[in-house]
Amino acid sequence: MRLLFAGTPEAAVPALDALAAGPHEIVRVITRPPAPQGRRRVLTPSPVDARATQLGLPVLHAARLDEAATTTLLADGVDLGVVVAYGGLIREPLLSVPHLGWINLHFSLLPRWRGAAPVQHALIAGDTTTGVAVFRLEQGLDTGPLLALEEVPVGALETAGHLLERLAAIGAPLLARTVDGLADGTARETPQVGEPTVAGKPTLEDGRLDLTASSAAVLNRYRGVTPEPGAFTELDGARLKVLEAAPARDAAPLAPGDVALDGRRVLVGTGDLPVELVTVQPAGRTPMPAAAWLRGVRPPVRLG
Repeated sequence: MRLLFAGTPEAAVPALDALAAGPHEIVRVITRPPAPQGRRRVLTPSPVDARATQLGLPVLHAARLDEAATTTLLADGVDLGVVVAYGGLIREPLLSVPHLGWINLHFSLLPRWRGAAPVQHALIAGDTTTGVAVFRLEQGLDTGPLLALEEVPVGALETAGHLLERLAAIGAPLLARTVDGLADGTARETPQVGEPTVAGKPTLEDGRLDLTASSAAVLNRYRGVTPEPGAFTELDGARLKVLEAAPARDAAPLAPGDVALDGRRVLVGTGDLPVELVTVQPAGRTPMPAAAWLRGVRPPVRLG
């Protein structure tokens, strides 16, 4: 078949590689335009853009798939569109351009966590199981029938960055097999079953750790917003980024927000059990071990 591939971040690259290694022709790759990166704001191609260029595939840069983009894609004469974390909506008339429509690789067990940030929300909610889904794209938000679904257990200390990387590797061959099934007519659709939940893109404020909550809730939020948008708390009104945290086993209770040194461990109190701060980044500083940070502030230390 002749395929369109739409994707932008690193999580979409394994899927692009899997399809490029298969029997089908990727006619064009659609991705977001280069964006400013780093302190010098250097225009940098997306990971999918860079990989497509390495593979010698034609690339269309599009912040949104408007009439001009649709006209270009109409001329490609494609059979199927494939989406993996493109970052923009695909609407009519573009939805009807490929004669077999569009399919999407999504990083959750649909209908749980429809939307832009399923991995982050699964971890914040404390889900112990998630997965990957391939479904047919339609006008609704991730509402189309399922073509493939695979459950994946969530690691107890896994962050959103690590889990997304793992799901991308698991989802890529599942997506490739689904495309093969659509090509030979063996793919079958099933409706989504269950109570839908929505996973909107987290804001910077969603990274704030509520130290009055349970230690499990604090760690779940840290895991869900790491690396983006990033976990933080505050000390005397200044933001303290929490880059690495862990359960504090066999630690004496602390009041929520109180910080104490326990041997080499830096502990912070929550609504029940303390949590260990491993690596932090004070405002205007570079990342550092939490113990080094604590040595540089005046006791008593209270976060929140």
